[in-house]
Amino acid sequence: MAHTGGCQCGRVRYEMDVLEQAHACHCRMCQKATGGLFAVLVGAPKDKIRWTATPPEEFQSSNLARRAFCKACGTPLGFTYELPDARQYVTIGSLDHPENAPIQHQFGLESKVPFVSFCEDVPGERTGDTPAISEFLAGMTSNQA
Repeated sequence: MAHTGGCQCGRVRYEMDVLEQAHACHCRMCQKATGGLFAVLVGAPKDKIRWTATPPEEFQSSNLARRAFCKACGTPLGFTYELPDARQYVTIGSLDHPENAPIQHQFGLESKVPFVSFCEDVPGERTGDTPAISEFLAGMTSNQA
């Protein structure tokens, strides 16, 4: 079953064959990229997602990641890491049926805003909790102001 989604104005549309790793990210980069207190994202291998209308524009938010958005309406659509086998992540809110991607994990809890009570029963981790992720992110240089 294909899962579909897109931006507010309909210029950018996509289809995904799978919805994997649905999560909320509280890191500062995701907060700034979405303009929210956290980002909610779901992923798929790059070969399992297709842009079916105009492809999104991208912002190189760091040397490790690109953020997708609609140039016409500004909708944040997701991100991908600069790795050959990296997944493409899309914002769950951009799915036509976001209820199909329940949040399973939280990330970046060190940056979670204290007054946010969100998915308290969903497990999570701080950015440095997983050695492989810490090692990968140690080489990151942000392009965000």
